[in-house]
Amino acid sequence: MSLEVLFAGGAERWAEWRAPLALALAEAGVDVRLSDATAAPGRVDVIVYAPGGGVEDFTPFRRARAVLSLWAGVERIVGAPGLSMPLCRMVDPGLTEGMVEYVAGHVLRHHLGLDTDIGGQDGVWRPRTVPLARERGVTVLGLGALGRAAAEALVRLNFRVAGWSRSARAVPGVVCHAGAEGLERALAGAEILVTLLPHTPETEGLIDARRLAQLPRGAAIVNPGRGALIDDDALLAALETGQVGHATLDVFRTEPLPAGHPFWAHPRVTVTPHIAAETRPASASRVIAENIRRIAAGEPLLHRVAPDLGY
Repeated sequence: MSLEVLFAGGAERWAEWRAPLALALAEAGVDVRLSDATAAPGRVDVIVYAPGGGVEDFTPFRRARAVLSLWAGVERIVGAPGLSMPLCRMVDPGLTEGMVEYVAGHVLRHHLGLDTDIGGQDGVWRPRTVPLARERGVTVLGLGALGRAAAEALVRLNFRVAGWSRSARAVPGVVCHAGAEGLERALAGAEILVTLLPHTPETEGLIDARRLAQLPRGAAIVNPGRGALIDDDALLAALETGQVGHATLDVFRTEPLPAGHPFWAHPRVTVTPHIAAETRPASASRVIAENIRRIAAGEPLLHRVAPDLGY
């Protein structure tokens, strides 16, 4: 029996995703009818979803057996009206590779002090001794699929890596912490802090003035996770006092970041336009196709979201 699959990701994404999705579904051997529009929501079996794609209320989709998100973060959908069917987030090898490369690149940048050389081409010789990676403490907040992959890559680069998550995790080579006391210990050793937590009520503003004060003085922050994890005003204040030496930010509470926001002009803030981990249609389509195959076969879904946790 053919499954009715609705691509609810918007016209621009449809143009980019249509061919890779069709190919991945064919390779998976799934019999589907794939479209970006439907006159009968009650006949849709699977919704492939991205925010802003035209579906805000899932109530009419009474037959749908799953919503498959194109994004890793699902905070903009978990509370949507009518979302009673299973929701799966995107865990994609290409997305993970992109995040690992972004994190490793910016951690190495701050570790080596490359900004001193890039911004100091003024004829002044500035010799210095850079610590070895094994002498540098890096903490990754969030040890889900992306955080774990980033932490493992930093271990391979020989950094002294700690990690923190809501529940206890074990990652080879990483000193793992959990809970409130564990967060304090994780922050205390974070000469470079990488934030890769999901946005939930518990993580909203987690990195506030009190927690910024727990970092080693002059620590660098790399945030490719969620903008709402950090209290913007507290971060700006910590930058002014030197408690935080530099912040590299890829995600923000409002995106695009407004032109007048203080982050743009601050000399110790690097703004990147949410580029750390894009969902790439060629690889992500295979993840979507596998979950649709599982729906057709009555098998458990991959990367299913726990609504009470928000991830």
